[in-house]
Amino acid sequence: MAKIGIAVFGAGLIGKTHITRLLNSKESYLAGISDPSLAGEAMAKELNVPYTTNYEDFLANHQPAGVIVATPNATHVEIGIACLEKKIPALVEKPIADTLDEAQRLCDAEKEYKTPILIGHHRRHNAILKTAKEIIQSGKLGNMITANVMSTFLKPDNYFEMAWRREKGGGPILINLIHEIDLLRFLFGQIKKVQAVSSNQERGFEVEDTASVLLTFESGMIGTITLSDTVTSPYSWDMSSGESDHYPKQHIYLYPRLYCCGIFHPLESVSKNPQRI
Repeated sequence: MAKIGIAVFGAGLIGKTHITRLLNSKESYLAGISDPSLAGEAMAKELNVPYTTNYEDFLANHQPAGVIVATPNATHVEIGIACLEKKIPALVEKPIADTLDEAQRLCDAEKEYKTPILIGHHRRHNAILKTAKEIIQSGKLGNMITANVMSTFLKPDNYFEMAWRREKGGGPILINLIHEIDLLRFLFGQIKKVQAVSSNQERGFEVEDTASVLLTFESGMIGTITLSDTVTSPYSWDMSSGESDHYPKQHIYLYPRLYCCGIFHPLESVSKNPQRI
């Protein structure tokens, strides 16, 4: 089969990851870059691919088979809808929007234009999580009573040079916690109740840097999440899974660890092929 051309809108931290994947893909190729920065322009020139500073010009002059939207959170909906209007499928990085109403707009547009939108919740496709779900659904662990997630890591000062990461909608709840919520739903089903508190006391930005969450699932199970991007800690997916080469890999057992029927079961101990990393 011929390779399909995928364009990337946004050549920042996540956009570069997608670009690298496309350059190494056997099924797809990089069909172009749209990014307003000088770094994005330089990357496109180096790779010899089509380039525009804004997505409207790219969509007006090019017809890729698909688009990856890796721009700041607040722009996801408008760019996603622009792709749908051109009948171009898009992978929109999480979060798909910074408000529920905006997310609904994008979902409605997908139905209207009969063109698919995918969301960047890639972790549920990882073999580690697929194995975890198989174990849970097999009944080997008994009834699920509670689960605890730690997502604690330290973002460097230069991460916040981009203004939108210091402003409402650009903090770890929408950028990082959303992954943990997706994985909990993948493993344990729908959530019916949320209680949470957040704090910005460490950095003092408009956006939060720390949060604690209590979740009640439809099954009756209860889950908790501790989140902070101000903590020097290896206890997060990126620091333990080995999924991304640009994060230091910690040799620890992978979370989550599950408590069921009053018995503590490290996930690895019930797997025929334990995942130690």
